[in-house]
Amino acid sequence: MKLNTKNGFDFGTNILDVEVPKALRTRIKTGVEYIDGSFGGQGITPSSVTLFTGTPGAGKTTMMLKLVDSLVGNGSIGVFNTGEESLYQVKMTAERLRLKNGFAVGEETHVPTLLKKCDEIRAKHPKKQFVLVIDSLQTMNDGKYGDGTNSRTPERALAMITDWCKEHNTCAIVIGQVGKNGQFAGRNVLKHMVDAMLNLTVEEDAKSELYGCRVLTMTKNRFGGAGHRYYLDLKKSGFRVVAKLSS
Repeated sequence: MKLNTKNGFDFGTNILDVEVPKALRTRIKTGVEYIDGSFGGQGITPSSVTLFTGTPGAGKTTMMLKLVDSLVGNGSIGVFNTGEESLYQVKMTAERLRLKNGFAVGEETHVPTLLKKCDEIRAKHPKKQFVLVIDSLQTMNDGKYGDGTNSRTPERALAMITDWCKEHNTCAIVIGQVGKNGQFAGRNVLKHMVDAMLNLTVEEDAKSELYGCRVLTMTKNRFGGAGHRYYLDLKKSGFRVVAKLSS
């Protein structure tokens, strides 16, 4: 008997009897060249969780707003949840970027409540692919330590988000903050919990012709090759591809 992983399966099941849902084999095309390209040109894998890190001021929020807007334009459901900025600030950034498509926004920092609200949106669009963007992991709490000060709160919050994505074949891109020293502001275990890692930095080599460009690098990808690198020019209306390198 074929088994569908969506409905669960017993430990010890023969791997040949596991039937992968069709929805998991259909990549989510974002319509953003440097995002789709970073994921190997095929788009985002359903049920995956991506940790998106970057130096302060590199443009992480700008990039994710453009991403969600493009996803909606391509027929997916996108939700942008902010814990870093107010909705008014997000709205002003959206106006500057001249975003064309409407998408759901929120400022919920309690993960169980956030996921419940996302389920309500998903229920209204059962046949559409769903992507949740969270800005940022460091502002989320798991409900156990509401002030977010416990060192393992981001770990538990990310575990909840990951379990939810795997259960419902949804995707999440979670922004993770780094310090000015470029080091990720979180425990290393977080890097092992996600399926992919994107990093956005600024080219600081003054001798390089790409000096000042934003550098988007895929450092981990369980569903394709890593090492794809895009050099981007950040304009008022968003990013423009300057160069692409693949390792």
